[in-house]
Amino acid sequence: MANLRITRLGHGGVLYRSPGDVWIWVDRWSGAPNFAEGFRTPEKVDVVAPTHCHFDHVGDDCADLVELSGHDGATVIGSHEMSVWLGSQGIESIGMNKGGSVETSGIRLTMVHAEHSGGATLGSGAEQVTRDFGAWGWVIEFEDGTRVYQSGDTDVFGDMALIADRFHPDVAVLPIGGHYTMGPADAGRAADLIAAPTVIPVHYATFPILTGTPEELADHTSASVEAVEPGQTWER
Repeated sequence: MANLRITRLGHGGVLYRSPGDVWIWVDRWSGAPNFAEGFRTPEKVDVVAPTHCHFDHVGDDCADLVELSGHDGATVIGSHEMSVWLGSQGIESIGMNKGGSVETSGIRLTMVHAEHSGGATLGSGAEQVTRDFGAWGWVIEFEDGTRVYQSGDTDVFGDMALIADRFHPDVAVLPIGGHYTMGPADAGRAADLIAAPTVIPVHYATFPILTGTPEELADHTSASVEAVEPGQTWER
C-alpha cells in the first residue's frame, strides 16, 4: 500500500491522497494569494469535506465547494445546515453533526468541535445574506489506520485532550496565523493537548495580519513541526 500524501493547497486548504488513492479535499480556496497553481484544476475528487464555509475556505458564494461537489462520484460531507443549502442548489451531500462519523471510499471521517464562527456570506449588495452553517474539525482515519486531526479554524480548547484520548491522532493539521485563529503559542498548547507526534501548520502568511510562523510554533511544542509550503507534499 502506498503512503499517505498530505499536500498543502494554500491558506488553510489541504488535499489528502490516501494509501488507497482516495482524494479528500478540505477547505480548498482557489482564490488564495498563495494557492498552489498545480492544483487549480482538480485531477480527481472523491471526498469534499470543508471545515466551515467562510469565503477563505470555500470561495466566494461557496464557489470552490460547489465546483468540487460537481465532480462525478464526489461525496460531499459537512454540517446539516451546509447540506440543506447545498440541496437548495441541487447538490447532494451528507449532512451531519459533531460526534457523528461517515465512512466513504474506505475512509472514516468523524466530525469534532472547533472554536470558531461559521457564517457563509452569500450574494452581494442589498441581496447579501450570511447564513450560519457552523464550524467543525475532522478526525480522518485512512485505510492503513493512520489518523489525522484537521482542526479547521479554531482557538485552543481544553477538550482537545479528549480528541487525543478518543482518537490518538498520528498527525495534527493546525492553524497558527493568529487574529482569526489561535497563534503559534496557543497552537503549541493545542499540539501538546492533542499529543500527535507530527504537526503540520496552516492558515498563516496568506495576509500580513496572519503573523504566526512554523518556527514560532516549534518553540511552543514538543511535537515535530513539518512546515509544508503551498504545493508541497508531506508523506507518511
